[in-house]
Amino acid sequence: MTGRKVFAFYKKFAFTFWVLIFVLAAMLYPAAFRVWFGADLKLLIVPLIQIITFGMGTTLSGRDFKRVLTMPWPVFIGIILQFTVMPCVGFGIAMLFGFDPEIAAGVILIGSVSSGVASNVMTYLAGGNVPLSVTITSSTTLLSPIVTPFWMKTLAGRFIPVPFTAMMLSIFNMIIIPIVAGLIANRILYSKKAWARKASIVALTAAGMIALAIATGVSERAAWGPLAVLKGGVFLGFALLGLAALAKLLISLVLHGPENWMDATLPLVSMASICFIIAIITAQSRDQLLSVGLALIAAAVLHNGTGYFLGYWGARLARLDESACRAVAMEVGMQNGGMASGLAIDVLKSTSAALAPAIFGPWMNVSGSLLAGWWRRRPVKATITQPG
Repeated sequence: MTGRKVFAFYKKFAFTFWVLIFVLAAMLYPAAFRVWFGADLKLLIVPLIQIITFGMGTTLSGRDFKRVLTMPWPVFIGIILQFTVMPCVGFGIAMLFGFDPEIAAGVILIGSVSSGVASNVMTYLAGGNVPLSVTITSSTTLLSPIVTPFWMKTLAGRFIPVPFTAMMLSIFNMIIIPIVAGLIANRILYSKKAWARKASIVALTAAGMIALAIATGVSERAAWGPLAVLKGGVFLGFALLGLAALAKLLISLVLHGPENWMDATLPLVSMASICFIIAIITAQSRDQLLSVGLALIAAAVLHNGTGYFLGYWGARLARLDESACRAVAMEVGMQNGGMASGLAIDVLKSTSAALAPAIFGPWMNVSGSLLAGWWRRRPVKATITQPG
């Protein structure tokens, strides 16, 4: 294998390598990922997921949601398959393997969340319909505050108590608010309009957002009433908007640096955050992972593979074209592991429930890469007529 091929192979699986390194470090030195300076590192999981989700939002625009009107049937099929196949398969696997209640709930949880943003990348590599993939991801994410708690209450509620309202609010705090902030940041960072090119306006925007973040941070939780759980998301949303505007001011308008600096930065931030989250969960549940790790890996392979298979053939039965079938397969097979991890810690208060997302997530990236590579060698040639 030549040096160039070695580099290409490493680049393709770099995320998986780093995940394995962090997992190994957490298994060998669990104390290093449990407490820092007297603070439990579990407290970092939700903010890190919010940062990842904010980054996802910056890659989206209003067009990604408007596509629902231009391709309603394929989007509908993707949403239905995503939110019926995976929760039910997760429940079946939890029963089949006879996992402890909290671990079983985690398996159902990873099947009940929305599709993950990594599916968009895998769809592109597979030669699938990328706009459809992005639209399904966006749509399932927006529906998750209702659908995910419903399935958790219905299925995982047989194993452990599941607070519907608390989970719904947690998804708003952890996912929806950061995505909305990311959508606003997208306008600040990439708008071609005159106001976005004026340093004075961008500077005022940065100052205003930072001021709102400070005001939110110093406000009393009691003043938020039943919405107090949203305070962290609102604070971080304003803070990240302020930092994004400030970064644009300095990098793009003052230093005249590259305009795509965010595109290069966010994947690294997301990868580092995910690795750290997985390491924290691994360290917290190290002993339990030693006893059920192999079974969870087998469950991940079965769950993920079933999602690809039923997603693809479900789309074929709905008479979608080949590129759309590939997109739907990726959307159904690849879940938002970050959301599942955050909900396990934030709502279920269980590192055991977070084990399944921590294991399923890295495997999904490996399997998605392999499937995308296989499909890439088989370019789309024909289409199937969609129903009018």
